[in-house]
Amino acid sequence: MELVIDSDVTHRPPGRRTLRWIEECCGPGATVRHVRPLGGRAHLNHALVVETRSGTALHLVLRRWLPQDRIAAAEFSPEREIAALTLLAGCDLTTPSLVAADPAGAYTEAPALLLTELPGRPGGPTGGGMAEFLIQLAAALLPVHTLRGAASMPPYVPANRLDVRLPPRWALRPALWERAMETAAGAAPQEPSRFLHRDYRYDNTLWQGGRLSGVVDWSVASYGPPAVDVASMRHALAIGYGLAIAERFRDVFDQVSGGHTHDPYWDLRTVLDLLPEDPTSPLEPDQTAAQEDYLDALLAELGAPTTG
Repeated sequence: MELVIDSDVTHRPPGRRTLRWIEECCGPGATVRHVRPLGGRAHLNHALVVETRSGTALHLVLRRWLPQDRIAAAEFSPEREIAALTLLAGCDLTTPSLVAADPAGAYTEAPALLLTELPGRPGGPTGGGMAEFLIQLAAALLPVHTLRGAASMPPYVPANRLDVRLPPRWALRPALWERAMETAAGAAPQEPSRFLHRDYRYDNTLWQGGRLSGVVDWSVASYGPPAVDVASMRHALAIGYGLAIAERFRDVFDQVSGGHTHDPYWDLRTVLDLLPEDPTSPLEPDQTAAQEDYLDALLAELGAPTTG
């Protein structure tokens, strides 16, 4: 059987040297039979089917790191995800398992991990509707935030240090962004630290038959305030489904967690982490209005409204 590679110019397929490394990691006689690109901006992700000598089909994911000018190497590395997945192995949540690693990219063209592929696909609310969707998203955070050994992870640090305070290129209300950055520059609320996904968005969750089947992309997992994960999901929901759904998620998390007082400071920080823009991470112009409506609502809640 010939190797099948689904091509995509935006997701450079693994070369022959990388494929040999994968086969060696899967045992003598293993052969990569199929390569399919997956989504991702900061990584080159490919789904693989590897046939072992005995004929067993292994479904794996090759995850390779792209250079990131905005993020220090220590904050964006395979070693960080390895540490996170090691801790998560003892967590009551389905996450990828580590099969092999090439942190230096000696065999894989770039720093890389070979992971198990989880069942399901990224998705939104289906038969159970939005209410069930939000409950499952909220409940998935509970075992994460109570994970033992969390203090061994790097501390949470905002991606945007606010050294450069420029509104996005397509800003309709520049003064709104300026006010948001001024407000976020104040002291952060004091909260206990826990294990964090740090980029908890519904597009980093997988679903099968209307049930959440796994959570992926742990490359920026951290030790910090649980509100950061709540804020990350709220931001994704606000842009994808509207402000009312983001508000509902906050209420649902409060209920399933047994009580969570959420400070909108963390929501503000999450939006501003999109800045400053650079060629690899521009804000989408068609999302400008939604981003600014969300910012406006957050500033009003923080008592820092603007008419800009």
